[in-house]
Amino acid sequence: MQFMSDTVSAAANPMRLDKRRFVISGASSGIGRACAVLFSELGAELVLLGRDRDRLEQTEKMLAGTGHYAVSSDLSDLGSIVPLLEKIGRQSGPLDGIIHSAGIQTVTPIRVQEPDELEDLFRLNVSSAIMMAKWLRAKAHHNDGASLVLVASVAGLVGIAARAAYGASKAAVVGSVRSLAVELARDGIRVNCVSPGYVESEMGGAYEAKVTGGQMEQVRSRHLLGLGRPRDVAHAIAFLVAPTGRWITGSNLVVDGGYTCQ
Repeated sequence: MQFMSDTVSAAANPMRLDKRRFVISGASSGIGRACAVLFSELGAELVLLGRDRDRLEQTEKMLAGTGHYAVSSDLSDLGSIVPLLEKIGRQSGPLDGIIHSAGIQTVTPIRVQEPDELEDLFRLNVSSAIMMAKWLRAKAHHNDGASLVLVASVAGLVGIAARAAYGASKAAVVGSVRSLAVELARDGIRVNCVSPGYVESEMGGAYEAKVTGGQMEQVRSRHLLGLGRPRDVAHAIAFLVAPTGRWITGSNLVVDGGYTCQ
């Protein structure tokens, strides 16, 4: 007896993103930059967001294909997000998705935690993502099958000393994804997040500079497959936004080299 199959020919690549347009925040470095490079290689057209214009231009030069452009922006200014995306929408048309990789990482013992840092963390790591979702949900702003992917962290899943504020913001990202997925399903938008472990990037280097050699060695030893690279996380995000992720929403994909399985 023969059964119908979902298999594709060897020549087909279900992760192709040809002519699909995405906004990628935090594209000036790290995971955001890796997503931009990978997505361009898969055929996507990209709008790159970041604070540092020079770094954004460096990312833009690394991209394959055409149809990309960069916009310098400060997403911690919540009131500017919807007007920014409106401008992008008028220029580019409806989007196929937003990858929100911009964020702040802190290492702050609770004894020295300041209110301003808490507010900054939640404004950029959580609130800006919700404002992006607010804009994307409008029918004129997205194509069928659009996706929103947020970058969380293993710090939002397990306890880590001196990471209470940062971990709280990333746990909020994971929680918001579940509710956004329920609310935006009626609009045909899938919402997911990824939770990376320690990734060797500019942000990772800033963390390493704040801890002792012994603490860093402990971090390394807990990653059973070694430390990650931005491209490792970009692959997971591409899987979620491509046709490969068409039946996935409200999920948190942990990409951590085994960090949280111990």
